[in-house]
Amino acid sequence: MPTFLTSPGGLAADAPGAPRNVILVGLSGAGKSSAGKALADELGRGFLDFDEEIERRAGMSIPALFAERGEGTFRQMEKELTTECQEVAGMVLAPGGGWITGVGLLELLRPPAQVIWLKVRPETAVRRMGEARIVRPLLSRGGNPATVLERMLKEREAAYGKADVSVNTEMYDMQRLVQRLKDVVTS
Repeated sequence: MPTFLTSPGGLAADAPGAPRNVILVGLSGAGKSSAGKALADELGRGFLDFDEEIERRAGMSIPALFAERGEGTFRQMEKELTTECQEVAGMVLAPGGGWITGVGLLELLRPPAQVIWLKVRPETAVRRMGEARIVRPLLSRGGNPATVLERMLKEREAAYGKADVSVNTEMYDMQRLVQRLKDVVTS
């Protein structure tokens, strides 16, 4: 069973009674990392932020990885990490915003994983990211970040729509969002 050094591990996927993984999907700035970590804490589960784990494994930041090795290398590392996640259960997973568009990635984990789309308007996502948006490779290529996210949302909406449930993150403060997610997961 894999060990993710950026997170406490989950259970073996074949462990009797092991809860299914929860995968949070959505645009950058939707709250996958912050709400995911809080949800994992609330549920007493491990949490895996794909970007953090990929940075650890690559020994460099995501922007540096894109610049030095290219997006293809990042996507390959994302696929390898997803494949490893087949072996664990009971974790909250927060892949990057474009993960769900990777051919076959969702199918590697579902079933049994539960997928929740954290919906957010591009303008809200940009505001939430603040200056951090500058270091996001796909948002730093020029142009208005809200316009870039709007385009990404249009391109990814059908993929996000494959989620089991969607939650509009703009309707809740963090505490209420985590409670809503907990209700979805435990229902």
